[in-house]
Amino acid sequence: MSASKLATLREAIARFVPDGASVCMGAALEAAIPYAAGHELIRQARRGLTLVGPISDILFDQLVGAGCVSRIIAAWVGNVSEGLGHNYRRACEQDVPAPLAVEDHTNLSLAMALLAGSTGAPYIPTRSLLGTGLLESNPRFRTATDPWSGAPVVLIPALTPDVAILHVQRADAEGHAHAWGTLGVTREAALAARRVIVVAEEIRTTDEILSDPNLVLAPPGKIAAVVHEPFGAYPSPLQGFYARDHDFFARYHTDTRTVEGTRDWLGHWVLAPGDWKGFLARVGAARLDALRAKTPRPSLPVDLGG
Repeated sequence: MSASKLATLREAIARFVPDGASVCMGAALEAAIPYAAGHELIRQARRGLTLVGPISDILFDQLVGAGCVSRIIAAWVGNVSEGLGHNYRRACEQDVPAPLAVEDHTNLSLAMALLAGSTGAPYIPTRSLLGTGLLESNPRFRTATDPWSGAPVVLIPALTPDVAILHVQRADAEGHAHAWGTLGVTREAALAARRVIVVAEEIRTTDEILSDPNLVLAPPGKIAAVVHEPFGAYPSPLQGFYARDHDFFARYHTDTRTVEGTRDWLGHWVLAPGDWKGFLARVGAARLDALRAKTPRPSLPVDLGG
């Protein structure tokens, strides 16, 4: 029996995400974004982080505005329903609050980079980037010749983040985790990263989780810590648990138009609450209850009998 890996979010971030780490977050695209973990990174004043992810909605923008980030490897950064991420734009155009290096990807090329990292391959070839401007904006992409056809291909180098922080529906204390719905590159990120922090809505017994082994996200040996943090992906949605809070994203867009507005927003929503429970208290129980999933839609049971 493996030892319990249960930890608080504060403990997991303090132990496994040092300054200068490369961190994969937002692996499920617009869903299951680990905002609770992102806020803890801000409270612990991490610096020099490299953020890796396809579409992080406003999480990357918050971390940039807080001065935590020096580099981003992503397909898109901003505010999905509002368009623009003000902090990301200020950092790219004005070096405010600090200079920001950006490594451009598409969703597909980022998935390929993590897939290469998860399998130990140095790169994966593709034709999808031929003729695009990404060959100029990302010097890590290399063109080559397919040895069989002689046609040109682009080589996508592997990505192996120091840590992946993944929000899931349920996990056990040993690190077996179940995730469903929109997964994006969640599984690839879990296998490519050197270590994984799982943040879960529910903690279940190992027997419950292993009753459906096909849903287990990654071997528990990859998991460094398991954190129980209900609503830890709010305001993004989590399949089967809660919907996206569109109004929260709209208010964020308005409140962070200026540097001063961002400072006030971070003070009110991240620093002053002290932890994720304090943040949720500011959101309010009524608002959270309104977002909870109302209509059960269970999948067809699977018979794993021999």
